[in-house]
Amino acid sequence: MPRVAVVMGSDSDLVVMKKAGAVLERFGIDYEMRILSAHREPEEFVAWAKGAEDRGVEVIVAGAGMAAHLPGMCAALFPLPVIGVPMHTNSLGGRDSLYSIVQMPTGVPVATVAINGGANAALLAVKILAVSDPSLRKKLKDYLIEMKENVIQKDQKLQEEINHGL
Repeated sequence: MPRVAVVMGSDSDLVVMKKAGAVLERFGIDYEMRILSAHREPEEFVAWAKGAEDRGVEVIVAGAGMAAHLPGMCAALFPLPVIGVPMHTNSLGGRDSLYSIVQMPTGVPVATVAINGGANAALLAVKILAVSDPSLRKKLKDYLIEMKENVIQKDQKLQEEINHGL
């Protein structure tokens, strides 16, 4: 059963949302990924969102561009956390998407990450799940150590290059 649902309004969002899937796979989290439109197929979308909890979903990561109603509609229909991923758009650079997602009315919160922030949305989902999952929390802590070590290694390489260049 999927613990996380990754949903997007269009296949044009797939490049960004695949990054969310890759993060979830890295942490061994089962997920489902769908393309659903709150505007073009509202009945199907509502049935999917209302049924997510029964399918075992604990967090929804929803990506959308332009008017970006998908994350907010997920939050209106799904009682657990929803993380919105605003998509970059050609017309307004993604600010339209960002504003649509962060400006939710009181009582319908949507956590929001950066424009095209699919990977960070998945990491936030991992952190949410890790609150009640000690083994996942351990994987997350190991990941943070790995990130730190990667920065240290990159700096060491830079320092070697600089010192050899002098």
